[in-house]
Amino acid sequence: MTTSFDPSSSSAPFRVGVYAVIFNDEGVLLAHRRDIDWWNLPGGGMEAGETVDEAICREVREETGLEVEVDQLVGVYSKPLKQEVVLLLRCRVIGGKLQATQESRACRYFAPGALPRNTLPKHRERIEDALLNLPAAVIRTQRTSTEEDQSLPEN
Repeated sequence: MTTSFDPSSSSAPFRVGVYAVIFNDEGVLLAHRRDIDWWNLPGGGMEAGETVDEAICREVREETGLEVEVDQLVGVYSKPLKQEVVLLLRCRVIGGKLQATQESRACRYFAPGALPRNTLPKHRERIEDALLNLPAAVIRTQRTSTEEDQSLPEN
């Protein structure tokens, strides 16, 4: 379901999301969500009063059990129809234990060329951006509808 709103209204909802891309020798870390059958990068919405660093550390801990530090801003993704901006941050693990949590039924590293079929398409694009290792962040507009976000690839 897509929420409609008047973007010229001062009461239009606006959300900032933060997602972590974390690599190790095995690949990129994904979390398998409990609410729907999709793998995604750990992350979510910022809460009132949080800094970007605080938000990404909280989200990664809640979804994976890991403690992280931010290394680099990888991308900025806008979703104008949802009034959402997402920041993709390259992070490194500094502690904690990788485990399933109340938010994730499983967490594991995948080789970038062997992501699960049910990886969110927008997260596949974000992983590809991270693999570019560019000196500056990419800026992209991403699809916004639930149907597009959650459509399985044809393969």
